[in-house]
Amino acid sequence: MTVLVTEVEFELPKGYVDAEGNLHRDGVMRLATAADEIYPLKDPRVRNWPAYLIVILLSRVVTKLGGVPEINPGVIEGLFSEDLTHLQDLYNRVNGLTPTTLAARCPHCGQEHLVEVTTQGG
Repeated sequence: MTVLVTEVEFELPKGYVDAEGNLHRDGVMRLATAADEIYPLKDPRVRNWPAYLIVILLSRVVTKLGGVPEINPGVIEGLFSEDLTHLQDLYNRVNGLTPTTLAARCPHCGQEHLVEVTTQGG
């Protein structure tokens, strides 16, 4: 019998500092569902600024971060850049969204180059 692992534990490189100055580094991320990837596209913050998509995605799938009572977009916005990148990479790995490299030919010079195609988790 195969068991599907739907949650992974993580440790942030730097950690989230809450309003009281407490540091939170350990957390849990669950696998993303179709709804996690679709519903944020309707969010006006994502429509006005597509780069905000990862903030919404992570706020939906990070289920625990130290003693933080609720993970919401504000918490994800408060992460240090290194921690955001760490969670983004983890999101892509656990959801099977690793970047793909494709060969592409330049229309101007005709030379072939390798191009990385990123996924929605970006």
